[in-house]
Amino acid sequence: MEYRRLGASGLKVPALSFGTGTFGGRGELFGAWGDTDARQARRLVDICLEAGVTMFDTADVYSAGASEQVLGEAVRGRRDEVILSTKTSLPMGDGPNDAGSSRSRLIKACEDALRRLGTDYIDLLQLHAFDAGTPIEEVLSTLDALVRAGKVRYVGVSNFSGWHLMKSLATADDNGHPRYVAHQVYYSLVGRDYEWELMPLGLDQGVGALVWSPLGWGRLTGKVRRGRPLPAQSRLHQTADYGPPVDDEHLFTVVDALDEIAAETGKAIPQIAINWLLRRPTVSSVIIGARNEEQLRQNLGAVGWTLTSDQIARLDAASAVTAPYPYFPYQRQEGFARLNPSASDPVPVPAA
Repeated sequence: MEYRRLGASGLKVPALSFGTGTFGGRGELFGAWGDTDARQARRLVDICLEAGVTMFDTADVYSAGASEQVLGEAVRGRRDEVILSTKTSLPMGDGPNDAGSSRSRLIKACEDALRRLGTDYIDLLQLHAFDAGTPIEEVLSTLDALVRAGKVRYVGVSNFSGWHLMKSLATADDNGHPRYVAHQVYYSLVGRDYEWELMPLGLDQGVGALVWSPLGWGRLTGKVRRGRPLPAQSRLHQTADYGPPVDDEHLFTVVDALDEIAAETGKAIPQIAINWLLRRPTVSSVIIGARNEEQLRQNLGAVGWTLTSDQIARLDAASAVTAPYPYFPYQRQEGFARLNPSASDPVPVPAA
């Protein structure tokens, strides 16, 4: 397994990490993802560790804390072998302080996560969403205190906009607080919005991407195809409204390109989609998930080989969309591109 630095930090993480949204199985959303119990989870952790996947990602909101608890039981007795990443800020109840990133909430959330995970420190604590109601200095000073207390080692965010992240980094620098080293983001062949602003920001500021839903909310499994109904077991039946929208024709164009490359390489469509992500700038780790051993082993097959430059170019072209304003002039007009060539082709992204 390849290891990469997490952003500009000294922490090295595996190119693939394991997401535990399927652990616990509580509630409408996470119940549709999976219901892995502690025994099953321990077996999945065994397979991951055998393959060199040592980083495990969870969140307090996953199955109302049950995911953290199951993960804690699955890694019991081998804490020093794993990197534990969790997230907080999204609502855990209806009370006035059950959501957000206030000092009160973050301290309680950290203590609760430590208890459920059965550990005395969290390797990476991430804010699951930006809290517009709490001053950034309050958030960062609290995270600083948790790091100084040894309860958290690194801090990051998830689902932040460019200005959310940049203002937070600037505030951290001004006050000597720990910087966010990771941004957990949605990024896939059918969802490349990350490239417009957040990727250049990550390159400039040393923030590594941890990619969630690399298969486009289950659309790039190879089972969702033009002219066919959704497979009976697809989570899209119950959770499509929770995930990122994708135009059907765009999806099928990408799947057609994946089919061609699958025939050339002998690799499965999910493996190709994940391998493409591993070639992208700023990507520190791609978070894979699995309900069972078969799915996990297939996703682990995304590493250990490389797409050719021609295959990458064809996937780039099939998945390209027109950039939104203010980014599209830098791609489509030479005068704009001359002033800021890195913005004109940051990845690079072919013209749509």
